[in-house]
Amino acid sequence: MLNPSLFDADEIIEGLLPWVRCESPTGDVAAVNRMMDLAACALERLGARIERTPGKDGFGDIVTGRLSGGEATNSGGILILSHLDTVHMPGTLQGRLTLRRDGDRYYGPGIYDMKGGVRIAMHALEVLRRAGVATRLPVSFMLVPDEEVGSPSSREAIEAEAKRHKYVLVTEPCKNGVVVTGRFAFQRFWVTVHGRPAHAGANNRLGRSAIRAMAQIVERIEGMTDFERGMTFSVGTIQGGTFVNVMPIECRAQVLSVAPTQAIFEEAYERMKAFEAENDGIRVVVERGPVRPLWEPHRETMALFEKAHDLAAEIGFELKHGSFGGGSDGNFTGALGVATLDGLGVDGAGAHTFEEHLLVSSLVPRCRLFAELLRTLA
Repeated sequence: MLNPSLFDADEIIEGLLPWVRCESPTGDVAAVNRMMDLAACALERLGARIERTPGKDGFGDIVTGRLSGGEATNSGGILILSHLDTVHMPGTLQGRLTLRRDGDRYYGPGIYDMKGGVRIAMHALEVLRRAGVATRLPVSFMLVPDEEVGSPSSREAIEAEAKRHKYVLVTEPCKNGVVVTGRFAFQRFWVTVHGRPAHAGANNRLGRSAIRAMAQIVERIEGMTDFERGMTFSVGTIQGGTFVNVMPIECRAQVLSVAPTQAIFEEAYERMKAFEAENDGIRVVVERGPVRPLWEPHRETMALFEKAHDLAAEIGFELKHGSFGGGSDGNFTGALGVATLDGLGVDGAGAHTFEEHLLVSSLVPRCRLFAELLRTLA
């Protein structure tokens, strides 16, 4: 096992802070690509061969870095799968989520989800390189730009890359040290309500408000949530109307549904499609958007977890696992049957909030585990 003195939390933070200062919300292509530039430079310093795939469909680029291993193999290598987009809008760093340390907590947009995880993975390889230790298998980093919106432009590339590898290590954050061996299924829907136009002052009674109809539909959609069964529905965005003196003739909402089983996943789809109707001047259309398939724990993943569990015990901590509702690109690779261990990133809390932070005390143990996995997987 590698000497613990090779790992330094301050050094990890020093490499991470410039990344956090580079705000990279999914929808800002230029910002995401600036973040990809920083990551590509870091991978080049590790000796990786960089492949950059231009973005499509209004998203940023995909960056892949490849490093050779110490042993010849025909069975594939290790894929480190990460995203560098965040949910925080530009200006968050100067506003409600400033970059700061408070005891064991380090706050910042994307520091926990998931730039911290990418940095500990890269630092693990840097430590191996300094120690003169080669990974037994070739290692590839794949950095995607659109995970926070369901990876619509990168899913195909992720699945193709995963099929070429023996293991997938996902640097999503953990909470309370628990890694992920399965994830619930996710599906997104667009609900569009079409109304009837009219002057809101002069001819109000002749119109049909799409916004009013949508408000009623939102209550019905979220009312379908069944926490005991693990089936949830959440309306996250709504846009509608043009001028206050015009009856709104279109309103559009985005819905996220989560399901712990395939049967519930299919039931959720049927429930959403049932909202499609046309009545009294109101027409409702439901379209399904990006889907994350159900990833159930399987033999290959559990064997990988047991390996990580034993390594963690040697390092000095107990590693636990579970299946969870938070989606990730691990849904894609795990559902393919590829050995996938998710939640290998930093510990902390507050993902997608203005309280997002990592725990500095988690950096060295998690980095050591990553390094030992890279060193020993064969």
